[in-house]
Amino acid sequence: MDFLAAFTMTGLEVLSTLFIFIVGLTALAVIAMYFLDATQSKDAVRHNYPVIGRFRELFTRLGEFFRQYFFALDREEMPFNRAERDWIYKSAKGRNNTHPFGSTRNLNLVGTPIFVNCAFPRLDEEASDPPAVEFGPYTPNPYRARSIINISAMSYGSLSKPAVRALSRGAAMGSCYMNTGEGGLAPYHLEGGCDLIFQMGTAKYGCRDEAGMLDEKKLKAIADKPEVKMIEVKLAQGAKPGKGGILPGVKVTREIAKIRGIPARKASISPNRHPEIDNVGELLDFVERVRRASGLPTGFKTVLGAYGWLDDFCDEIERRGIESAPDFITLDGGDGGTGAAPMSLMDNVGLPLKQSLPMLTDILERRGMRERIKVIASGKLVTPAEVAWAYCAGADVVNTARGFMFSIGCIQALRCHTNNCPTGVTTHKKSLQGGLDPKVKAAQVARYVDKMRKDVAMIAHSAGAAHARNLKRFHVRIQQDDGTSIPLDELLARRRPRPAGETAAKG
Repeated sequence: MDFLAAFTMTGLEVLSTLFIFIVGLTALAVIAMYFLDATQSKDAVRHNYPVIGRFRELFTRLGEFFRQYFFALDREEMPFNRAERDWIYKSAKGRNNTHPFGSTRNLNLVGTPIFVNCAFPRLDEEASDPPAVEFGPYTPNPYRARSIINISAMSYGSLSKPAVRALSRGAAMGSCYMNTGEGGLAPYHLEGGCDLIFQMGTAKYGCRDEAGMLDEKKLKAIADKPEVKMIEVKLAQGAKPGKGGILPGVKVTREIAKIRGIPARKASISPNRHPEIDNVGELLDFVERVRRASGLPTGFKTVLGAYGWLDDFCDEIERRGIESAPDFITLDGGDGGTGAAPMSLMDNVGLPLKQSLPMLTDILERRGMRERIKVIASGKLVTPAEVAWAYCAGADVVNTARGFMFSIGCIQALRCHTNNCPTGVTTHKKSLQGGLDPKVKAAQVARYVDKMRKDVAMIAHSAGAAHARNLKRFHVRIQQDDGTSIPLDELLARRRPRPAGETAAKG
């Protein structure tokens, strides 16, 4: 008993000593922080309120997470709310995503699309496949795109290796195509065997010479890959129109640097435009050069702000002949995207897709080039209603990037540019990639594609259209500020832009 009592006392003394040591160490740390804060002048809050002022920055950082999980309502988050993300998560995992007791969406908000159900809807299968869209009829290798939803441009570099592998495999399983993004063609893009659209950014990663200009031999080597079906020349993207791509040096690994043809561990910043393209004539020249070198359908990606240049563009095509036209235009919305970008550009520059898509298709229709030049819509189209709206507005094909990021596990942590993505989607730290199993996530990609097709077809059939590509502008009404809604075709007729000679938005 004496031995046990001695041992117990010894244990208590050790714990007591340890406690005193921790308290003392904490007190010293607080005192040190107090003097550091009180004597510095960079942060006024910490200077005036030493130690306590540090909590402001902590709470600011934690605030976005608490809002997401505890305080924000299902429909009020940005850029994507909980209801949208939840629909994608459940679809990707094959869960039931029907809801009881009525819609939680405020249908009275101005701009809300309301699809017009038909009095006598169609009896045929809701999941009927729409006809394929043919790109590049004047090329040796036209491409027929069947899927109504496809993977938009995200490069290996901005995305992690397992993320690219999952998307490539999932695209093959879901029978949709995948855009490589501007970071070059990685072996992980090819791994799944899906159809690929090779994007050539302003830095021409993967097909550049030592001076950063186009190397046609390298482009031809890429185009000869059987998986590569089209070439997309990127003029601008929604996250940062007027500014080149940005990949922080911390994400430029040796492998990524080799694929892109740039130095490792240095920030990868693309020019704000292609040096070869300074007017519509040079744009057509460059598209033709790429198309001739690759033998593949070739188009370009842009964001509309100024739009008068499109009439000059069409004038030049008429002078050269319809064969000189690009095979497609990918139109991105100006309200941000997957790429990291300055807030000033992301928030304020470039027209949102809901304005620019009808504008582009109207101009091409008026100039008689709508059939020749296909339109691919891209920009925050992550749910069936948004995709259906894009087809109503005139898109031939729809791409989404962030929808597919959610399908493989993205939680909108807003850490894409820091290399600290908690789900492994946009980080190159192996310690954070362990939960992203390409085989598991590929199946989720395919299920997301399948659910999107079925739900868009369901909307189309409810409106009396045979399939998504049969949707027209009169199939959707847009809510107005007086509480009424107007058919999209009537609304756009009121707002149709003036001819190029009468507008200041020439560009």
